[in-house]
Amino acid sequence: MSSNLPKVAWIGLGIMGSPMSENLVKAGYQVTGYTLEQDKVDRLVAAGGRGAASIAEAVRDADVVITMVPASPQVEAIAYGPDGILENAREGALLIDMSSITPQTSVDLASHAKEKGIRVLDAPVSGGEAGAIEAVLSIMVGGEQTDFDSAKPLLDALGRTIVLCGPHGSGQTVKAANQLIVAVNIQACAEAVVFLEKSGVDLSAALDVLNGGLAGSTVLTRKKDNFLKRDFAPGFRIDLHHKDMGIVTDAARNVGAALPVGGVVAQLVASLRAQGDGGLDHSALLRSVERLSGSQV
Repeated sequence: MSSNLPKVAWIGLGIMGSPMSENLVKAGYQVTGYTLEQDKVDRLVAAGGRGAASIAEAVRDADVVITMVPASPQVEAIAYGPDGILENAREGALLIDMSSITPQTSVDLASHAKEKGIRVLDAPVSGGEAGAIEAVLSIMVGGEQTDFDSAKPLLDALGRTIVLCGPHGSGQTVKAANQLIVAVNIQACAEAVVFLEKSGVDLSAALDVLNGGLAGSTVLTRKKDNFLKRDFAPGFRIDLHHKDMGIVTDAARNVGAALPVGGVVAQLVASLRAQGDGGLDHSALLRSVERLSGSQV
């Protein structure tokens, strides 16, 4: 391990957090991890990291604390309180929250952390499980330029496109816009798939040629096999996209931005979740279109 690299505490070792923390280990960082499931801590240890039995133990000696948990309530649960990050991290530490949460939660966290002498960046990501594994995530950051500059080498080990978007909360706002675009894009692809299949076209050939033109997208490239094989093993769960569509519709209402198509897709995501598909990948929006089109799913 390079002794000149900052010591990292990683809180939250889920679908995204596990491969991301392992990529930091590969880059030479000393990473101490904590999460609720012991087997996931064991996985980090097996990859060369260290395990901790509590948040306090994980963050005590850390220069950088990275959090990757599902939503705002979990961020608040791990950040605040006597056992939380703010009470136990050392003064001067940098907290990088990579969860996707409401912009206001990020603004509040930065304000509370400042009182403890802890610097904060909100740094949500896009690219899903595959992007996390391959370390090619897009990382949208909110916070101070100096903190961004100091975090940049570490973030370079996790992603490919890393951009400071503005003050605290800006990363979350851009992430919300990202989730709006992705959901609408998946919905459009799903509708095209059902249309093509019902028309008797070779679906694989059709998606190949569509992806080579203006209709092509990273979404179609990443999700084409999911559509073709009806493989909805979760890279990014409908449950989480439902949460994100709530964030973007609420934030857009607060600033007076109309989301006519986004609002419809938010309802389609919600309906898919209500039908018991919340644990499936968001490409399972295809199942919703199939049901509406009279297919047995």
